[in-house]
Amino acid sequence: MFTGIWMMDFSLYDLLQYSLTLALIVLLLVVVVLHVSANVVDQTRHEKEKHFLTADGKEESFPSLMDPPSLELSVVVPSYNEELRLPVMMDEAMEYLEKRQKKNPSFTYEVIVVDDGSKDKTTEVAMKYTKKYGAQKVRVLTLVKNRGKGGAVRMGTLSSRGRLILMADADGATKFADIEKVEEGLESISEKPDNMAISCGSRAHLEKESVAQRSLFRTFLMFGFHFLVWFFCVRGIKDTQCGFKLFTREAALKTFSSLHVERWAFDVELLFIAQCFDIPVVEVAVNWTEIEGSKLVPFWSWLQMGRDLVFIRLRYLTGAWSGVYLNI
Repeated sequence: MFTGIWMMDFSLYDLLQYSLTLALIVLLLVVVVLHVSANVVDQTRHEKEKHFLTADGKEESFPSLMDPPSLELSVVVPSYNEELRLPVMMDEAMEYLEKRQKKNPSFTYEVIVVDDGSKDKTTEVAMKYTKKYGAQKVRVLTLVKNRGKGGAVRMGTLSSRGRLILMADADGATKFADIEKVEEGLESISEKPDNMAISCGSRAHLEKESVAQRSLFRTFLMFGFHFLVWFFCVRGIKDTQCGFKLFTREAALKTFSSLHVERWAFDVELLFIAQCFDIPVVEVAVNWTEIEGSKLVPFWSWLQMGRDLVFIRLRYLTGAWSGVYLNI
């Protein structure tokens, strides 16, 4: 009898020991896979990506984000196959910026349209604005291959001259004049370590209306994504995905030079990096309208974003990624 009990205890002990050993092996394999698959983002520019065209067709070199600012504001517009939607956004943005400069001549700006390897006439459409306003105000950065929205925003940001840098979507879903709201949000941050701060446009106040208009499946995906963002990466920000964010130049350098994710979940990594570096972030409600022609494929894009969220957390946790400056 005692022998049977002893044998049972021994078996349970062995089972527990084997289970722990197996768990450690699996954990080690996960860490190895994360490190091996954690490719360093290629920030090398193709020769064509180092230059922009002036209104008269001459090539000039883009500056670097590491240079001192020479303008008040840079607006970075990532664009992929946006020949139809871009003109509406650009007309609204340029009208606002020109009026603001007319009222205040000390206000200087540039708009950088980043053609993310489009297959349509996005570059040609954007160049019409360069010809109309001049290359000091509108520049077009045409990427040789598609990098994804995050990659396009990063490349444009690294080429900007502004003291403040605004990322704005090409669909014009956010009312451009709401830049004043995100500017006020930035100014409301009293303590900016090393002059770093981020102001995020937010659609969280529209969530109830959005849920009412969405299908049950899309609503499920939306709340599932929000939960994963909260659980793995960013807390305290209700809407990480609004494409209307304002950075101080110093905050942009710190976050974008450390960015790894190039596609839809890049916003989350930016804010995750900001929290890692204790960069203050404020969220500001903006006017937003659903625009037809979204490049986001509901199921597969959300699935990819969910995967990226898990990778963001695990790769930083295991040291596969680190929030340090890359060479730019």
